[in-house]
Amino acid sequence: MNVDLSVLHYIFLVFTLLILIVMIRKRDTTLVCIAGIFLLAIVATGSPSTSVMTIFNSFIFAITELLGTILIISVIVAMSTILTKSGINEIMISPFTRLIKTPTLAYWTIGIVMMVISWFFWPSPAVALVGAVMLPVAVQVGLPALGVAMAMNLFGHGIALSSDIIIQGAPKLTADAAGIAVGDVISASIPLVLVMGLVTTVTAFIFLRKDLKSGNLKADDSYVITKEDEYKEFKNILKPFTKKRLAVIIPLLFVIDVVIMFKLKLAGGDATALIGGTSIFILILLSILLHKDSALEEITKYMVKGFKFGFEVFGPVIPIAAFFYLGDSGFITVIGEFLPQGSQGIVNDLGLALANAVPLNSSIGAATLTGVGAITGLDGSGFSGISLAGSVAKLFGAALGRGVATLTALGQVAAIWVGGGTLIPWAVIPVAAICGVDPFELTRRNFKPVVIGLVVTTIVGMFLI
Repeated sequence: MNVDLSVLHYIFLVFTLLILIVMIRKRDTTLVCIAGIFLLAIVATGSPSTSVMTIFNSFIFAITELLGTILIISVIVAMSTILTKSGINEIMISPFTRLIKTPTLAYWTIGIVMMVISWFFWPSPAVALVGAVMLPVAVQVGLPALGVAMAMNLFGHGIALSSDIIIQGAPKLTADAAGIAVGDVISASIPLVLVMGLVTTVTAFIFLRKDLKSGNLKADDSYVITKEDEYKEFKNILKPFTKKRLAVIIPLLFVIDVVIMFKLKLAGGDATALIGGTSIFILILLSILLHKDSALEEITKYMVKGFKFGFEVFGPVIPIAAFFYLGDSGFITVIGEFLPQGSQGIVNDLGLALANAVPLNSSIGAATLTGVGAITGLDGSGFSGISLAGSVAKLFGAALGRGVATLTALGQVAAIWVGGGTLIPWAVIPVAAICGVDPFELTRRNFKPVVIGLVVTTIVGMFLI
């Protein structure tokens, strides 16, 4: 399988490296992304006016792709605001405060809960369920919000999504592309996921503990105290009995959501929509109880506050997402049919070029599949490139005479850990927004543990092929 790389591919590759360098240097990437979008467009079309239009159109495409995530975050923030204002959240989290007593317990408890829920319903709805309830508890016992975000991200978007043993969306895609059974991919992925999960989460925890002890990272519960002071006048509007009943009813509504998801086999966007709709219902109910005659106006205020938060958080992310979406389906949608004939998208072409450029043995095959998976994950979805990983694994397995399932699983794990995701800023937005941390800082924190995990997992994969 040969891939002819064009000038567009090299421009995308150069700007990808520039963006990574800028991020590592802790600088803003917006200007670099816009320059990359403009250069891709002008080389493809030759039209300055079209290229200028492409910048704006790529932003529209990115916002459209991210809109579901923006909305669920906005709605959850709106609901969380009234839960905090009414004091119901304090009653809801009281059982967890008895369980989570230390930062260590907070990290592992939140991570494991996130992983289990994500296995059944994928991470997006799990973020909303876990973060809104457990974040305040963790912060109060000394685990920084960034530590909570890391735990949710690594266990949910990392371990659970890369294995996907319940819903089986990821292994189905890779298995079909590799021409093998889904069960074979799942079986082959189990040891790789275990190694990747253990190495990454333990390494992240060690770095986290080190920074907490040195004072480089501190738990800051000032925002919790500020909210309590700000909303003090509202805490006694509802009677204690009413608040206790609501503190039971609200989690029960989300439990019902979980049952509905299971019965109707809802996942991804549908599951997120169910959580979002329930959150809106809760917001309306609490607004009527808390504000009575002014409920109509207050509901709108809560929604506006949530939307302001959602778009404020996504503001820095839209340009970088717009650039990387051009590496996949966004290029044809935004710019047009200007890619070379037979192209599968810039990112996938680069992955194929890497696969074709290396000699074949089990060690190089494992390293290449990890590289292919990681490269295709750069678009921030994690799923767009795993079919390519399956196809490359099939080619390599045929050449080696063995190891198709292991190579497929390795590509799947790499693609989803990178793009599904823990290392791409817009892929970590749901967790970052719920925890109130900078998505770029979260990806920087995840970088070392994830890279170490990928290296160790690749080495293990070499022996399993």
